[in-house]
Amino acid sequence: MSGHSKWATIKHKKGAADKARGKLFAKLARQIEVAARQGGGDIESNASLRTMVLKAKAAQMTKDAIDRAVKRGIGENDGANYESITYEGYAPGGVAMLIDVLTDNRNRTASDVRSAFTKFGGAMAEPGAVGWQFSRRGVILVDGAADEDTVMTAALEAGAEDVERDGGSWKVLADPSCVWDVKDSLETAGLAVQSAESTMVSSTVIEVTDREDARQILRIMDTLEDNDDVQDVYANFDIAESIMEEVS
Repeated sequence: MSGHSKWATIKHKKGAADKARGKLFAKLARQIEVAARQGGGDIESNASLRTMVLKAKAAQMTKDAIDRAVKRGIGENDGANYESITYEGYAPGGVAMLIDVLTDNRNRTASDVRSAFTKFGGAMAEPGAVGWQFSRRGVILVDGAADEDTVMTAALEAGAEDVERDGGSWKVLADPSCVWDVKDSLETAGLAVQSAESTMVSSTVIEVTDREDARQILRIMDTLEDNDDVQDVYANFDIAESIMEEVS
């Protein structure tokens, strides 16, 4: 998780922010649409939709774009019929990956995911081979310049479970159901929240020091996340920021 977060930060520093934001909005719209189709368009009674809408707002997606996605989901506007699938795989160095997709063409997406692995030295895994070590957690990253006691107090008061150092940030762990409450509490305390998400966290972390392995891992991540069908990629690598800067 920490490695993935550092990788995302470095990508933004390298000027990929605008492209990444466009991709993110497209993926969020698809997630909102599916959540509305499955549970209805009322965020008060549809917890999944509420989570997706809050995630979209945190990413600064416009209200109009969110509303359009909800309307597609409840059938007011035409929308595609998406299928939710999770793929599993291994990247070089034994790094485990989970890939969540929403697709209207299972064969196309499976081929794309498989190609991303094989092209850069990885391999697809059988269902369950990787997934057992991941569990869903709420993760909020706070600027590391903040005072630890201030972060801890604001986080725990809102229901967080733990606060730990993660490179240049504080990583706050919480139950996925209260991640947005914790984020609000931290911001109310005047703290700079870098990101907040409900994500999959592995029980094991693979430290990657081989530069070629690191390069191939990041290429797999890049290729997968550039695919419109891929909604989230979870991985258990930890690569030093200096190596990431060098190979990304």
